[in-house]
Amino acid sequence: MRIVVTGGAGFIGSHLCDRLLAESHEVIAIDNLVTGRADNIAHLADHERFHYIRHDVSNFVSVPGTVDVIWHLASPASPNPTSPYGYPQLPIQTLKVGALGTHNALGVARANAATFLLASTSEVYGDPQVHPQREDYWGHVDPVGPRSMYDEAKRFAEAITTAYHRYHGLDTRIARIFNTYGPRMRLDDGRVVPNFLGQALAGQPLTVYGDGNQTRSFCYIDDLIEGLYRLMLTPVHDPINLGNPEEITVHDLAETVLRLTGSQAGIEILRERRAPDDPQQRRPDIARAKELLDWEPQIGLEQGLLRTIEDFRRRL
Repeated sequence: MRIVVTGGAGFIGSHLCDRLLAESHEVIAIDNLVTGRADNIAHLADHERFHYIRHDVSNFVSVPGTVDVIWHLASPASPNPTSPYGYPQLPIQTLKVGALGTHNALGVARANAATFLLASTSEVYGDPQVHPQREDYWGHVDPVGPRSMYDEAKRFAEAITTAYHRYHGLDTRIARIFNTYGPRMRLDDGRVVPNFLGQALAGQPLTVYGDGNQTRSFCYIDDLIEGLYRLMLTPVHDPINLGNPEEITVHDLAETVLRLTGSQAGIEILRERRAPDDPQQRRPDIARAKELLDWEPQIGLEQGLLRTIEDFRRRL
């Protein structure tokens, strides 16, 4: 197939391009490199079935030739307000790519009668009052809070994708992606895994915001890509959670990182630094993915962290 990946130079997007090429597809990656990295796709530069277009999909998108599938992954994704790549620092760009970018990508899909897969997020659930989070949970989101630019952009993206399916008959998929980590994450991404790894490898204390009892679930990138690929091949139009249901506190994650890196720097608790809308719990219910995609994560947290540590060490 001839496939377009928006956000193709990003962390997840570049791994997806690798998988699609390995499956013998032709891939057109579109990315404006606001949060993506050219280094992520440099190894594909001479691949005969890979093409890169530097473009902001919030502006009109034109793809020459026919297209069979569009994967819409373009968006900032880090909640860290101090990172230059976090969506709090890029609020307008985040809202535009979620709204205008999704609309433009859907337009290309409709013009080509192509399958459209939206990379949504667990953040559509907000600070959940239901645990674990099932796809039929509507969420607990502040529409004007400090995370609203990302949460509401993705909720709108899901709504317009669903509208194109219902009213235009477009073949659509919606993946709600939970915390994912692995090689190629930006070293200065600002999310908890790269933060902890960067600090541990630099011999600095690992900074835990809040009391550290908030929980997260971390899915290794290879498992996520497998889930996304299976979703593309399965005619499921309702949202599907993709993530690892293994839940861990942030404090326990910090201790695990210290042990795996051999760091003796310890942990620094910064209770006053916890964001007011930071979700207290985050864990996916993946029963729907197990049933419909025959998918569940295969790579445990420690195994995935060791692979990620190796990548971070090389790049540092």
